[in-house]
Amino acid sequence: MMLNLSWVDLLIIFLYFGIIFSIGFYFSRREKTSTEYFLAGRHVGWFAIGASLFASNISSEHFIGLAGSGAATGMAVGHFEWLASLVLLILGWVFVPFYLRSQVFTMPEFLERRYGSASRWYLTTVSILAYVLTKISVTLFAGGLLLKQVVGWDMYTSAVVMVLTTGVYTIAGGLGAVIYTELIQTFVLIAGAVIITILGLLEVGGFSGLRASVPPDFFHMFKPMSDPNFPWTGIVFGAPILGIWYWCTDQFIVQRVLSAKSIDHARSGTIFAGFLKILPVFILVVPGIIARALYPDITGDQAYPALVTRLLPEGLKGIVVAGLLAALMSSLASCFNSSSTLFTIDVYRKWKPEVSERHLVLVGRLATAVLVVLGILWVPFIRYISSQLYIYLQSVQAYISPPIAAVFLLGVIWTGANGKGAIASLITGLLLGTLRLVLELIHKQNPISWTPLRWFAEVNFLHFAVLLFIVCTLVLLVVSRLTGSPSREKIRGVTFRHAREVQPPEAYAREHPRWRKWNVALSILLALTMIVLWGIFF
Repeated sequence: MMLNLSWVDLLIIFLYFGIIFSIGFYFSRREKTSTEYFLAGRHVGWFAIGASLFASNISSEHFIGLAGSGAATGMAVGHFEWLASLVLLILGWVFVPFYLRSQVFTMPEFLERRYGSASRWYLTTVSILAYVLTKISVTLFAGGLLLKQVVGWDMYTSAVVMVLTTGVYTIAGGLGAVIYTELIQTFVLIAGAVIITILGLLEVGGFSGLRASVPPDFFHMFKPMSDPNFPWTGIVFGAPILGIWYWCTDQFIVQRVLSAKSIDHARSGTIFAGFLKILPVFILVVPGIIARALYPDITGDQAYPALVTRLLPEGLKGIVVAGLLAALMSSLASCFNSSSTLFTIDVYRKWKPEVSERHLVLVGRLATAVLVVLGILWVPFIRYISSQLYIYLQSVQAYISPPIAAVFLLGVIWTGANGKGAIASLITGLLLGTLRLVLELIHKQNPISWTPLRWFAEVNFLHFAVLLFIVCTLVLLVVSRLTGSPSREKIRGVTFRHAREVQPPEAYAREHPRWRKWNVALSILLALTMIVLWGIFF
C-alpha cells in the first residue's frame, strides 16, 4: 500500500533534508586537518556524542527487526537494547580513558599499540569487509523494504536516494557533519516513533487492551533456556559479549567517543546514550506488538510499515517518514565515515606516512566517494538478499565479535597478554566463526546427519557466542603464557596497572571532581532503572 503524502507532509520532509544538507555543508568549510575531518577536531560535547551514538545505532534494521520480532515473539528482543544501556557504561568507565589518553584515531590503531601490527591489520581488514559486505547491504535492503512499503518507491530508487543524499554531506563534512546531523536526526526519529506508538496504543485501547490482544508471554522478556531465539542463558551470558564488541570496540560506534573534548564529556555522552537506549523497546518493539494486535494479516517484517500506511493521519505522516529517513541516513553516514577513516588512517597512512594533512583529508573524501559508488553498484544485487539471508547477516556479529571482545578486554585487564596470543585468538575465532556460518547455511539447505556437526550448526547463536568467547580467551591466555610477556612499551598507558605511565594531552590528563560525581550518580541511576524495568517485564 503506497502512502499518500499531503503537501504538509512533503514540506516537512523537504525541510528535514534542507536542515541536514545545511549542517553538512557548514562543516565542509571547516575541515582542514585529518583530526578535524575524521574526529571533528576532538572538541565535541557530551550531548552531541550521546545523540550520535544513539542515531548511528538506530537504523532501518531496527525498524524492521525490532518491530518484526515484537510482532512475532513479543518484548524479548528488547534485551539487546536494554543490555546496551549497561554496556555503554562499560565503554564510558573502562575503555574511554585508554582510548582518549592514547590519542588514537581508530580501534585497529589501539590494538597495534597494545599488541602489534598483525592485530591491527586483522581488525582493519575484518571491519572494512564487514561494513561494505554486510552493514551497507543490510541498511540498503531493510531501508529499501521500508520505503517501498511506506512511500511506494521501488527498492532501487530507495537505495540510490539513500546512498547519494547521505554520501554528499558525509564526503563534504567528515565526522563533524555526521555527528551534528545525527544530533538533529535523533530527535526526528524519536519524534516519529513516539507519534506512531501513541496513536497505536490509542487505537488498541492502551496497554491493557494490548495485553488482552496478544499471547500473555509477549510481555515476559526472560524466555526458557530451550527458547530457539532468546534463551535467558544466551541473553545473560552471550548478548553482553556481542554488546562489548559493538559498543566498546567497533570503529562504527567508538569513533564518536574519540571526538570528545575531554574524558568527562565522553563518559557523559555514553551515559546519555544509555538512557536513550531505553526508548527503542517502547517506540519500536511495542509498535510491533501493536501491529500484531491490530492487523492479524501481517507478518513480522510488515509490522512497522503497516502502522505507517494504515494508522497515520495526514500531517503526521511527514514527521514519521522523516524519522525513518533519519534512521537510515544516520547509520549509513556512520558506516561511510568509519570505513573511510579505517582505510585512510590504518591503510593509506601506514603505506605513505610522509603525506600532508591536506592530502589525508583528500584521501578520506575519495575513500568515502568510493564507498558511495560501491553502495550504488550494490543496488542491483539487493533483490538477491532474501529475508532468510537478512537474518543470517544480522547474526554474523555473533560469529566475529567474541575474539575481538576477548583481545580488547584482556588487553586492558591483563598485562601478560601479548601480540602472538592476540593474533592466535583472533584467527581461531575467525576460523570457528566462519565454520559455524558455513555449516549453518549448509544445514538449512541439506540437514547434516553427523551429530557433533549438527549440534555445531544448530546451537543458538548466543550460546555459540559464549562458547567462542571462552575458546578465544583460553587461546589468548595459553599462547601468551607460552611465548613470554610483552615488552614494557606495549603495556605502558594501555592497561589498568600501567595506565598512568604515559602523560596524555592536557584535555585528557584529569577529570573534574564535580563532573565525575554527576557521572557516578547518573550511572547508578541508569543501572537501577534497568533493574526496575527488567523486574517489571520479567
